Amino acid sequence: MSLEPVSQRTQPVFLRNVRFGFGGRVIQDEMTFTIEDGEFVAVLGPNGAGKTTLLKLLLGLIRCEAGEVMVFGRKPRRGNSGIGYAPQFRTLDANFAVRARDLVGFGLDGHRFGPGFPSRKRRKLIDEVLEEVHATEYAEASVGELSGGERQRLSLAQVLIANPGLVLLDEPLTNLDIAGAQEIITLVSRLCASRKVAVMLVTHDINPLLPHVDRVLYLANGRCAIGPPQTVITRETLSVLYNHPVEVVEAMGKKFVLGVET
Repeated sequence: MSLEPVSQRTQPVFLRNVRFGFGGRVIQDEMTFTIEDGEFVAVLGPNGAGKTTLLKLLLGLIRCEAGEVMVFGRKPRRGNSGIGYAPQFRTLDANFAVRARDLVGFGLDGHRFGPGFPSRKRRKLIDEVLEEVHATEYAEASVGELSGGERQRLSLAQVLIANPGLVLLDEPLTNLDIAGAQEIITLVSRLCASRKVAVMLVTHDINPLLPHVDRVLYLANGRCAIGPPQTVITRETLSVLYNHPVEVVEAMGKKFVLGVET
């Protein structure tokens, strides 16, 4: 179910009547939507709804079973430099000795094996993106010694350093406290606007993002809905998606979805 019409195919993301699955099981069917330049879109839904699988589809890691998928007007392909991707949070050992700036620099190396050769241009690019995500003060620190929020800033810097037009963030708020999550969301929102980059951020909780996102893509029960939060996160829309009565309660400026497992 799409709440907005699909126009042309030159947007960062274009899907029409797409079906994809995993292990012989259909996860999403007739998925139709677009993402425009500079949009900040939250991807929501219960476990198993296809949020991470959708990102893999856009990255060219899997293929759809039916329909049409276009990324910047072309079929998805592995190693697309126009996409910046940050996978789900990974716990790092405290003894992980790679420096923060070196981790960010890996984003310039693409498919090449090993770190790139030092150069003034490379250092300048790394310094600029570290400053952009407010991580300059721990540029020389070992990544294993940093907090979860600091590592997420580095992850974002690593994604942005290649100047992508589309950024895919898979649950970047996991394991962050409320303050840390809010800092990352505010940072992503600002960078989305200043760079005119499209962002798709997978999350389980829409509340911290409500003041920042342009639209919500909600996946459930093999279907999806896309639109502004006030249009999608409603009893009517979610009840249709889940094919089950759902209540959306607003309290203290937050939305709570009742009657489903998220």
